[in-house]
Amino acid sequence: MAIRPFEFPKYKTPQLAESDEGQMSGENLGDLLGRVSKTSSVEIDNLIGEFEVLRRRLQTDGDRIRREIEEYKALSQKVMQLTKIISDGVQKLPARSLDN
Repeated sequence: MAIRPFEFPKYKTPQLAESDEGQMSGENLGDLLGRVSKTSSVEIDNLIGEFEVLRRRLQTDGDRIRREIEEYKALSQKVMQLTKIISDGVQKLPARSLDN
Protein backbone atom coordinates (compact mmCIF):
# COMPACT_ATOMS: atom_id res chain seq x y z
CA MET A 1 0.00 0.00 0.00
CA ALA A 2 1.62 3.24 -1.14
CA ILE A 3 1.69 6.04 1.36
CA ARG A 4 0.15 9.19 -0.01
CA PRO A 5 0.00 12.62 1.54
CA PHE A 6 -3.19 13.57 3.31
CA GLU A 7 -5.59 15.44 1.10
CA PHE A 8 -8.49 17.37 2.46
CA PRO A 9 -11.71 16.34 0.79
CA LYS A 10 -13.12 18.79 -1.66
CA TYR A 11 -16.58 19.68 -0.50
CA LYS A 12 -19.16 20.97 -2.88
CA THR A 13 -21.37 23.66 -1.55
CA PRO A 14 -24.56 21.82 -0.68
CA GLN A 15 -27.79 22.98 -2.17
CA LEU A 16 -30.08 23.17 0.83
CA ALA A 17 -33.71 23.92 0.74
CA GLU A 18 -34.74 26.94 2.71
CA SER A 19 -37.98 27.45 4.50
CA ASP A 20 -40.31 30.30 3.65
CA GLU A 21 -38.48 32.41 6.24
CA GLY A 22 -35.07 31.98 4.52
CA GLN A 23 -33.69 29.46 7.03
CA MET A 24 -32.39 25.94 6.40
CA SER A 25 -34.70 23.18 7.50
CA GLY A 26 -33.59 20.90 10.30
CA GLU A 27 -33.81 17.90 7.99
CA ASN A 28 -31.47 19.47 5.41
CA LEU A 29 -29.05 20.56 8.10
CA GLY A 30 -29.04 17.05 9.55
CA ASP A 31 -28.41 15.60 6.10
CA LEU A 32 -25.49 17.98 5.53
CA LEU A 33 -24.02 17.15 8.93
CA GLY A 34 -24.36 13.43 8.19
CA ARG A 35 -22.53 13.74 4.85
CA VAL A 36 -19.71 15.84 6.31
CA SER A 37 -19.41 13.50 9.29
CA LYS A 38 -19.29 10.41 7.05
CA THR A 39 -16.59 11.93 4.82
CA SER A 40 -14.54 12.94 7.87
CA SER A 41 -14.92 9.50 9.43
CA VAL A 42 -13.75 7.80 6.22
CA GLU A 43 -10.69 10.07 6.07
CA ILE A 44 -9.90 9.37 9.74
CA ASP A 45 -10.24 5.62 9.13
CA ASN A 46 -7.89 5.92 6.13
CA LEU A 47 -5.34 7.81 8.25
CA ILE A 48 -5.56 5.21 11.00
CA GLY A 49 -4.92 2.48 8.42
CA GLU A 50 -1.91 4.35 7.06
CA PHE A 51 -0.52 4.88 10.58
CA GLU A 52 -0.90 1.15 11.31
CA VAL A 53 1.06 0.34 8.13
CA LEU A 54 3.76 2.82 9.17
CA ARG A 55 3.88 1.34 12.69
CA ARG A 56 4.39 -2.18 11.29
CA ARG A 57 7.08 -0.91 8.91
CA LEU A 58 8.83 0.94 11.76
CA GLN A 59 8.73 -2.20 13.93
CA THR A 60 10.03 -4.39 11.10
CA ASP A 61 12.82 -1.95 10.22
CA GLY A 62 13.77 -1.55 13.88
CA ASP A 63 13.98 -5.34 14.31
CA ARG A 64 16.10 -5.65 11.16
CA ILE A 65 18.48 -2.87 12.27
CA ARG A 66 18.90 -4.46 15.72
CA ARG A 67 19.63 -7.82 14.09
CA GLU A 68 22.17 -6.25 11.71
CA ILE A 69 23.90 -4.43 14.58
CA GLU A 70 24.25 -7.73 16.48
CA GLU A 71 25.63 -9.42 13.35
CA TYR A 72 28.11 -6.56 12.86
CA LYS A 73 29.17 -6.79 16.50
CA ALA A 74 29.77 -10.55 16.22
CA LEU A 75 31.69 -10.13 12.95
CA SER A 76 33.78 -7.32 14.43
CA GLN A 77 34.69 -9.50 17.41
CA LYS A 78 35.73 -12.34 15.08
CA VAL A 79 37.90 -9.96 13.04
CA MET A 80 39.58 -8.73 16.23
CA GLN A 81 40.27 -12.33 17.31
CA LEU A 82 41.67 -13.19 13.88
CA THR A 83 43.85 -10.06 13.90
CA LYS A 84 45.25 -11.05 17.31
CA ILE A 85 45.98 -14.60 16.11
CA ILE A 86 47.79 -13.27 13.03
CA SER A 87 49.73 -10.72 15.10
CA ASP A 88 50.78 -13.39 17.61
CA GLY A 89 51.82 -15.68 14.76
CA VAL A 90 53.91 -12.97 13.07
CA GLN A 91 55.71 -12.21 16.36
CA LYS A 92 56.73 -15.88 16.67
CA LEU A 93 58.40 -15.94 13.24
CA PRO A 94 62.19 -15.89 13.33
CA ALA A 95 63.69 -12.52 12.56
CA ARG A 96 65.30 -12.30 9.12
CA SER A 97 68.51 -10.45 8.83
CA LEU A 98 68.84 -7.62 6.33
CA ASP A 99 72.19 -8.96 5.13
CA ASN A 100 70.65 -11.37 2.62
